[in-house]
Amino acid sequence: MDLSRADHPAEADPSLDATVPTIDPNAPTAADAFARLAVELHEAPGVEETLQAVIDFALQAESSSHAGVVLTVRSGRAEIGAVTDPAIEELYRLQIDSDAGPLITALETRAVLVVQDIADDTEWPAWRDKALELGIRSVLHVPMVLGNRPIGALSPYNEAPDSFSADDEAIAHILARHASVAVASARQEENMAAAVDARKLVGQAMGILMERFDVDGDRAFAILRRYSQDNNRKLRDVAQELIDTRKLPRSQ
Repeated sequence: MDLSRADHPAEADPSLDATVPTIDPNAPTAADAFARLAVELHEAPGVEETLQAVIDFALQAESSSHAGVVLTVRSGRAEIGAVTDPAIEELYRLQIDSDAGPLITALETRAVLVVQDIADDTEWPAWRDKALELGIRSVLHVPMVLGNRPIGALSPYNEAPDSFSADDEAIAHILARHASVAVASARQEENMAAAVDARKLVGQAMGILMERFDVDGDRAFAILRRYSQDNNRKLRDVAQELIDTRKLPRSQ
């Protein structure tokens, strides 16, 4: 098995072909390309668009024919963030469902993991067979970490063996760092927007209770919270049901 480690659902955008050439990390043009990427990531309106920009860039900047990103959620489990094609989603899904494969190892160890020829792999036979069936012969998994917080992993793939050089790994490291910051920022903005929406819903539901039962704001909030706890439901969901039906949910 040729395996090296170091301690260190969407289609690619064809418009990038003319703007982001294959990059030599030591060339002056590399700084320009990553500067353009940083701007694009900053301007992306959400997590989905941020991930799309990352995999589009990976296809052009890396020696890769496919690419994908997985994200780490609060439970510690990985979820598929973006892929260039269904084959990569299938490979990701196999590893996530079985909790085994080079992706899982890279996420757990937070170390880069390269499989230069998947046909030679003996550690993950189910993953190897599926990859070969899908025409994938090499992969580079690069963990995305911000500080000490895991964000996910970036994965360029290639249909040919021995595709990833030291330069490719260096580029992937830089791209993963950019992606980590951008994804964390986009997630925070989406969480803040969701929190604002939740407060608006709760406030509207409290208004309904205050008017119907002639109670003050503290009492209205206590009613919502009690129904949330008794029914093991999020406060915003209880508020939404009250707004939609004008009725409090039935206790379980």
